[in-house]
Amino acid sequence: MVDYEVTIFTGSLDQATSYNEVYIKLVGTDGESHRTRLIDYKGSSAFIRGAVSDFTVSCSVSIGKLVLIELDKQRFLFFPEEDWFPAKVVIKSPEGDTYTVPIYRWITDSKVHRYKEGTALRVFEDNHRHGSNSREEELKRRKEEYRWDVYKEGIPHCIKATNPCSLPPEVRFSFTKTVQFTFTALEGMIKLRLEGLADCKTKWKDMHHLNQAFWHKTHMADYVQKHWKEDVFFGYQYLNGINPMLIRCCTALPSNFPVTDDMVFPHGQSSLEEEMKKGNIFLVDYKLLDGVETNTINGKKQYLMAPLVLLHKTPQDQLMPIAIQLKQTPADDNPIFFPTDSEYDWLIAKIFVRSADFNVHELNVHLLRTHLLAEVFTVSLLRNVPMVHPLYKLLIPHTRYTLQINILARLLLISKTGVFTKFSASGGEGMITILKRSMASMTYSSLCIPEDIAERGLKDLPNFNYRDDGLRLWDIINRFVQEVLGYYYKNDAEVKQDSELQKWISDIFVHGFLSKKNTGIPQSFTSVTELVKFVTMVIFTCSAQHAAVNSGQYDFDGWMPNAPTSLQRPPPTKKGTTNEATMLDTFPDVNATVHGMAVVWLLSKQSTDFAPLGHYPKNHFTEETPCKLIKKFQERLEEFEASVKARNGILEVPYTYLIPSEVENSVAL
Repeated sequence: MVDYEVTIFTGSLDQATSYNEVYIKLVGTDGESHRTRLIDYKGSSAFIRGAVSDFTVSCSVSIGKLVLIELDKQRFLFFPEEDWFPAKVVIKSPEGDTYTVPIYRWITDSKVHRYKEGTALRVFEDNHRHGSNSREEELKRRKEEYRWDVYKEGIPHCIKATNPCSLPPEVRFSFTKTVQFTFTALEGMIKLRLEGLADCKTKWKDMHHLNQAFWHKTHMADYVQKHWKEDVFFGYQYLNGINPMLIRCCTALPSNFPVTDDMVFPHGQSSLEEEMKKGNIFLVDYKLLDGVETNTINGKKQYLMAPLVLLHKTPQDQLMPIAIQLKQTPADDNPIFFPTDSEYDWLIAKIFVRSADFNVHELNVHLLRTHLLAEVFTVSLLRNVPMVHPLYKLLIPHTRYTLQINILARLLLISKTGVFTKFSASGGEGMITILKRSMASMTYSSLCIPEDIAERGLKDLPNFNYRDDGLRLWDIINRFVQEVLGYYYKNDAEVKQDSELQKWISDIFVHGFLSKKNTGIPQSFTSVTELVKFVTMVIFTCSAQHAAVNSGQYDFDGWMPNAPTSLQRPPPTKKGTTNEATMLDTFPDVNATVHGMAVVWLLSKQSTDFAPLGHYPKNHFTEETPCKLIKKFQERLEEFEASVKARNGILEVPYTYLIPSEVENSVAL
């Protein structure tokens, strides 16, 4: 007889405990064990949450190299059938070899489940190994559990699920996350309802009334409230606010933006041509919003402009707005506004721009380019890539909670009765129009920050902290991905031969980018370099990019005048007709304001089971080399964080959204 030492690790998730009987079978290259009930001195406590329990499985002869295990659980006496969350199983053979089998899945029934030994293998290697059928069985089951669906034509496809409970248990929120998410949402609305504001359909009486409703202030939100009217802060937000994705260097004025030198440089101190040659003129064009059907809120038609904004980098390295045109087509009733206009003419123009920015940010920059893409990456991974694959092990931490948070967004935010639908200018038909237009213009290069910054001509723009931190993080992630994938893929031929890898990218091309070649998204991988770049983009999008455009939502949008969800009066058609009363009449009603505040507050709250970038509580890698590479990755992130904090120490407004310990590993909120 030979003995195998078996250690079972039960996960630390809430409700991971099971008091059912657990059975195991070991399958090797030369044979297999009997199905054995796992019993140790702990008895019924062997499989409680967080338990590490040791067992012995005896065989008449050696089974050779371990290939897989079979696990099942059965009801014990009067106990009901209970879900169980095994994390991993470690087996030590009589030959002295140690094998790790990562599981990290709920077992919810009494069926036999097969799990491969954890050495990461590609499909062309595994086809020659005993037990490859388990891999096919795993993917067959996954394709039944994770199905594609079309939410709206013209935008990325999504998971087929009616609600969070229809998702497989292992991708749902933890119990802690669920309770906190519900409590946080209720807490925000309760505080608002105490003041009787959430159902108030009237306009704001005065700025004092609005100030009183601003019930919760972060340090940054307080700064925004104090400085939102200032031109220098208006310009600052295009670089270091929550939407740094629209500004680009202007080398020639658009034909529909007839700004002349004397309009912006009235004393002849410079000219647009000279400043454009120096790279000092920048443009933000909201043409995406032109002609979008706007919402009706509280029975009143809302207004959403498609502005053009011209900005100038001053000799003091400040980015200042110098001209704003609120509609795309020049006309006598579409004046161009300047800082030299009256206080409220210029302020109203900026308010319309900030409202346009809110709607583009939420739908294009935030929802489409992080949430919906992350969902595509996740569904394709779960459908096409088995757990033993190195790509699965590398990417699974970056998919945590993404499917459930997106289902909740579709149910609670952008559905017919969703908060965004009810209280934003673009809610309803306009929302889908914007998403489709955004999708039509999305490219692979715009998702890769080094290329995006270069294409927008922003390499040398000073005080651009999003760019500086984002590029550094991209490089750190890229180096990590290159090292890990380089360990498994020694040449381009191995990438080409990996059918599971090719199915993953093919599904992303078809279901995520709707088979559009002009996006530049690869339809297949032909080289290690190409694979590394794409996986870097996936990790960056799901972690750093999402943090950059999500974490500061309450900071910048909590104070409504800086980011109105909607505006209920048209912009002025001539100058000299605005004042504070006009501004208050233009702002969204009280209920629209406070619902918007509550949503951005909820979306900015960090969860108690937050998993920061580089931290892998479920380590799917079992080999020594990848584990060492994860440690190096974490060390580089720590070094980067120290340098960011040192820089922030001398800034009037610290940029914190890409500090690694503040960046969540996945799109989880």
